[in-house]
Amino acid sequence: MIEAQGLTKRYGDKPAVDQLSFRIRPGTVTGFLGPNGAGKSTTMRMILGLDSPTAGHVLVNGRPYRHLSAPLREVGALLDAKAMHGGRSAHHHLLCLAQSNGIPNRRVDDVLNMVGLTAVAKKRTKGFSLGMGQRLGIASALLGDPGILMFDEPVNGLDPEGILWIRNLMKSLASEGRTVFVSSHLMSEMELTADHLIVIGQGRLIADTSMRDFIERNSTAHTVVRSPQADKLAELLAAKGGRITPEGDTGGLRVTGPDTAAIGDIAAEHGIALHELSPRFASLEEVYMRLTQDAVEYRSNRPGRIHGSEG
Repeated sequence: MIEAQGLTKRYGDKPAVDQLSFRIRPGTVTGFLGPNGAGKSTTMRMILGLDSPTAGHVLVNGRPYRHLSAPLREVGALLDAKAMHGGRSAHHHLLCLAQSNGIPNRRVDDVLNMVGLTAVAKKRTKGFSLGMGQRLGIASALLGDPGILMFDEPVNGLDPEGILWIRNLMKSLASEGRTVFVSSHLMSEMELTADHLIVIGQGRLIADTSMRDFIERNSTAHTVVRSPQADKLAELLAAKGGRITPEGDTGGLRVTGPDTAAIGDIAAEHGIALHELSPRFASLEEVYMRLTQDAVEYRSNRPGRIHGSEG
């Protein structure tokens, strides 16, 4: 478990992290979201003892990270996939980590196989692609078989197969009772992976809730209805206070107000056949963009030509 209480980091007068308190529990994938400059990387560095907080504290399994007797056996982290010696092979890189942390050498081959790098284990890492570097970074995180995993943008450079692999890996690790904490800007992937969300903006906590609750509480629910008697149904629903608009150009109705049960009851009462009755919510990306729009550090005013590109 990771627990932060009043965690604060200032650089001069500027707060990078401002009074953050949260708890990251085992058995779930916890997503860490926020705009660029929100303080995500600083927070992760403080968890790992790489930066010292100005105020507050963060504990890993009840202790500061620096007090852990065998850090790689308790916490595995991928913060920078390029943080490795380019002249070493993948096998040698992991072997050095294993031997310096009292981890059996046989574990090196295990994690190389786990991340799909066995065939290139003897190659120098300076020739690795971004995706291969990500896989090696994940192997390093898994090396000590830790109960806590932290990943910062783990799908960077991965192809679709690799993205699916890391998604399934994180879910599998959480299902084993491990604590999985992952930061990512890829909203569509986070929506498929995370069970719980911590959202920050300008260093402050915006949300700490389940994925489902985050979307449902911060979006306006509506129902998509399709019926061969759509016009009649629309009149009946409007009379009950429903707001009806066309659903694209497919002939369906977008209904806000009455829920699916109420719509179904009204249709049944008047003998109206339904071909579709689907509750809909906004995507994670839509909700996230709306909630964090005031916390964005750098903002484009509007799309347009790059200055000097005309003519």
